[in-house]
Amino acid sequence: MSLLSRYLFRNNLLLILPTLAIGTGLYILSDLFDRLDDFLEAGVGFGVAAWYFVAKTPLIISQILPAVFLLATLAQLCLMSRGRELIALQAGGISLGRVARNLVFCGVVWAVVQLGFSQVLGVSGEVEAARIWSEDVRGKTEATATLRNVWFTDGPYVVNLAQVVPAKGQGSGLAAYELSSDGMSIARVIRAGSFTASHGNWELRDVTVFDPTGYLSTRHDTLSLHLRQDVQAFLVTARNADPSRLPLWQLGDAIDRLSASGSNVEGVRTAWHMKLAYAASLVVMAVVAAAVVTWRDNIYLCIGLALVITFLFYTMFTVGGTLGQKGIVPPPLAAWGADALILSIATARLAWHLKPRFKAG
Repeated sequence: MSLLSRYLFRNNLLLILPTLAIGTGLYILSDLFDRLDDFLEAGVGFGVAAWYFVAKTPLIISQILPAVFLLATLAQLCLMSRGRELIALQAGGISLGRVARNLVFCGVVWAVVQLGFSQVLGVSGEVEAARIWSEDVRGKTEATATLRNVWFTDGPYVVNLAQVVPAKGQGSGLAAYELSSDGMSIARVIRAGSFTASHGNWELRDVTVFDPTGYLSTRHDTLSLHLRQDVQAFLVTARNADPSRLPLWQLGDAIDRLSASGSNVEGVRTAWHMKLAYAASLVVMAVVAAAVVTWRDNIYLCIGLALVITFLFYTMFTVGGTLGQKGIVPPPLAAWGADALILSIATARLAWHLKPRFKAG
């Protein structure tokens, strides 16, 4: 590593660490004020509340790191410009383009750090924070967890459960659609106000049975329905219902399995690309910082513009992810579109500033 690279990286580190600490502190304070009533109402101890925010810290860092890196890098370049360091470098034959290349290297290093926080520490921390919130604060342990709008098939039945408490095997709002022998029509519809599930036999209460062929309905106080589904298995399904929260490598395996089974993988494929694109945005921010300082080297103007750019990036990134998950645009375009657009504009500005200019003789 050259002397210039070490100098830029050290200065970048000295600025980004306090900025990151301030940003993380503000994020935690905002979250604390939002959840303080819940912690007090639940009567949890200080240690539990503190551990909740400690567990969330890696994920918070991974989320704010692109914005923090842009702000710190812009401040670094503005301070170098105010101290005439950029002019001295140019006088020594070192252009802003070379400085930008070194900042891109810093962006690559921080991108790796972001991936580590988001895909390793962030994933485990999010799981632990969610456990604390559901069990210690909300009291929603597995014994009281309620699942809603659950669908499954069992033999000739397609069943919908409005609500079910898997650990108790009880729920309400059951609708069972019994298919005909050829599977082409509905033979009858069974609706129950409440139910108790046991292996091989479900006890239904407040039951109405509809016969679509004869437009008839009959009512029963109770009715037994032969269903083999184990409702406690729904707890496992619920924990893993959102594969996009898996680490990057596990998400790739999930995409392969879902694709092989014929499932629609547009949403999870978009999530996979978004994880990489978000880390790569740190490299983009390095180019943006170099491009902005070619316009103005006033630190206050640059910081204000950086906040605007950050807001636009997050907006485009979120909208792109939504479009990709809905299948409106291809997953790579949805995830990488914001990076590509901002990088193109910043690169064009930087290239225009660095192009040779000749005066007419």
